[in-house]
Amino acid sequence: MVAAQTFAVIIFVGMFIMIVLDKIERQYVTLGSGILTLGVVFGLCMKNGSAIVRTLALGDFFKKDFWYQVEESESAGINWATIIFIAGMMLMVEGMAKAGFFRWLCMKIAFLVKCKTVPVFFTFTILAAVLSMFIDSITVIMFLAAVTVELAHLLKFNPIPMILSEIFCANLGGSATMCGDPPNIIIGTSLGFSFFDFLMNTGIAAGISLVVSVLFLYLAFRKDLVTKDGEKIDISKLPKPSEAITNKKDFIISSIIFGCAVVLLITHGTTHLTVATIGLFIGIITLIANAKHAAEILKKVDYKTLLFFIGLFIVVSGLEETDILDKIAKFIENISGGDVKLMIAIIVWVSAIASAFVDNIPFAATMVPVIKNLAVASGTPISTLAWALAIGTDIGGSATPIGASANVVGTSVAAKNGHPISWGRYCKKLAPATVIVLTISTIYLFVRYV
Repeated sequence: MVAAQTFAVIIFVGMFIMIVLDKIERQYVTLGSGILTLGVVFGLCMKNGSAIVRTLALGDFFKKDFWYQVEESESAGINWATIIFIAGMMLMVEGMAKAGFFRWLCMKIAFLVKCKTVPVFFTFTILAAVLSMFIDSITVIMFLAAVTVELAHLLKFNPIPMILSEIFCANLGGSATMCGDPPNIIIGTSLGFSFFDFLMNTGIAAGISLVVSVLFLYLAFRKDLVTKDGEKIDISKLPKPSEAITNKKDFIISSIIFGCAVVLLITHGTTHLTVATIGLFIGIITLIANAKHAAEILKKVDYKTLLFFIGLFIVVSGLEETDILDKIAKFIENISGGDVKLMIAIIVWVSAIASAFVDNIPFAATMVPVIKNLAVASGTPISTLAWALAIGTDIGGSATPIGASANVVGTSVAAKNGHPISWGRYCKKLAPATVIVLTISTIYLFVRYV
């Protein structure tokens, strides 16, 4: 077992270093590390075929609980529910984007506030948070940042403050629900939490933090939120929101599918339909509704991210099967001395600091079994530790330009359009905002759960 543990740790650390260095595409890194885990750790060291079967988890597809779950059931290995759900949502988002939904929504809101810079700032930052509760924050920022740059050119203002605020609020909004941020999808599907569970727990913390964050960001950027040279803009000459709609029929259909997805996610705790079922249904209905463009939509799905998840789950399973994660849980318990407040603080802030510099997805996947073991060893409710982990990983990623995928996308869109954002400029405003939100969230967790 010692040899298996040693190799499991070496493979995991090597994978993390390779992801941070970003020299090789990350899906190849995790898949290669996953193959090494199966061959070296489970095959050569443990000679345990059943560990390989548990890790691949192909039998899950044939279990009733995988599609319709009344009671929480244990899952191990590759979390196929997460993979199917993300794939389904990707298909839905591609259908919505093709119909012009996101661009129409942004332009519509801009016109509602008469294209005035400060009202646009408030509405777009709040829109980033709200959309990210239901749609992956990467997609939200991709479209929102592009429209912001377009509006900035038309309305003659600096788009950088608005893009930075949108990035921060998108990550914050993503922490409010199970489908808002990939770490939450992993936590929710692994521990059996519903969309409503997240909304009533991390969602409240996110709501309080959003009010404070928007005010803080406005005060931090208020000098930049002015029209250059005090020019008056004639909004009648700006492109109308309706021009963003590429196909009215497709636009209506994609809006209905999005509404169905929201309803299914909100009610899945009552209907007992799992996220795997919801993701599969939404994906299939999107392809049927866009039959003529189905092949094009399928091509645009981010398969690299799905493969990244599969490899990642295998590597984490190597740590779990060799009891490494159990040792980490016991170490945290010993440091905290059984003090629940200290345990929560450690999980929140260690998760946040780690997520500021490394991808928060593998960190969350690694920590889920750790908090499972920690809950058993300390007698602390698993839900309390889960909310601490979700908040730490989701919010901590906002502190640096590389902490979350939405940050990378937003800064890339800005740079591509002639507005590069340096590390210094990014961290000067968003690192303090991150600390403020983490402090609010830690106090919230103490007050509510201890």
